[in-house]
Amino acid sequence: MEPNPNTTARKKDSNKIYFLIVVILALLGTNAYLFFKDKSANERIVSLSDSMVDQKSSMETEIDKIEAELDKSNASNIQLTAAMKSDQELARKKIEELRVQLKAGKLTQGQLARAQEDIKQLRYFVTKYTDDIEVLQKKNASLTLERDSLKSTVSDVTAKASQLESQNTELNSKVKIASALKVGTIGITPLRVRNSGKETDVTRASTAEKLRISFNIADNPVAQKGMHDIYVRVIDPSGNLVTSDNNAMFNADGEDLQYSYKTSIDFSNDSKVYNIEWANPNKFQKGTYTVVLYADGYTMGKTSIGLR
Repeated sequence: MEPNPNTTARKKDSNKIYFLIVVILALLGTNAYLFFKDKSANERIVSLSDSMVDQKSSMETEIDKIEAELDKSNASNIQLTAAMKSDQELARKKIEELRVQLKAGKLTQGQLARAQEDIKQLRYFVTKYTDDIEVLQKKNASLTLERDSLKSTVSDVTAKASQLESQNTELNSKVKIASALKVGTIGITPLRVRNSGKETDVTRASTAEKLRISFNIADNPVAQKGMHDIYVRVIDPSGNLVTSDNNAMFNADGEDLQYSYKTSIDFSNDSKVYNIEWANPNKFQKGTYTVVLYADGYTMGKTSIGLR
């Protein structure tokens, strides 16, 4: 009996399928073996007796260098930005974490690889951080130079302003002196007032009742036109100031002085003659009376007269 061709063909197809299944299972088994082998190698504990000890020691040394560079950067007394402060805190935290891991003495291969990567990141950070510090230092140096330049400029301006103020004060003082009224001519006439009210000139102290002080103002185009206070000081033959009010004070030539009499004149710079009549509250004495006039804080002029 001859074999059925269809049956033979089906057997051949079945053999091919079984072969393919075996191949697929073999590949799956190989992949599973390699996966678990790699996983086992990655999770293998690296102990101090392992050949990785030198690598661990090198990593610890690198961490020490990184931290030393970080400390050195901070010693520059540069005012850090908020972002730089935050980055530095994160870096120090990562350094502490790495120290703890390496100090434990045992690391998996994966943990060791991650630690190496973290150290690379720290090295990059510290390099960039140091560069940023240098940039800040240069900016600070530039700002310091600008500040010192501004200080110098301000100092110069202040000195010039002080000099100008001093010159202005001196100029104002000169203007004030120049604008003060000064007498051109001055004279004194002793007077007696008769019962009829008529005034007559006298020369004797016993008959004199008052003094008429006649004066004009020297030409002064810078003096202010208008009313000016005039202070009169009368000194008797004994050298005493004659006054009826001991509290009557004014300031002239930088001094506080008492005055015998005060009045005002209307100045118009026209050589007008002014008359001031001063009644002696006391009896006149024989001898010389001196009259001094003041205006605008300065002495106007003075003159004297002798009574017999």
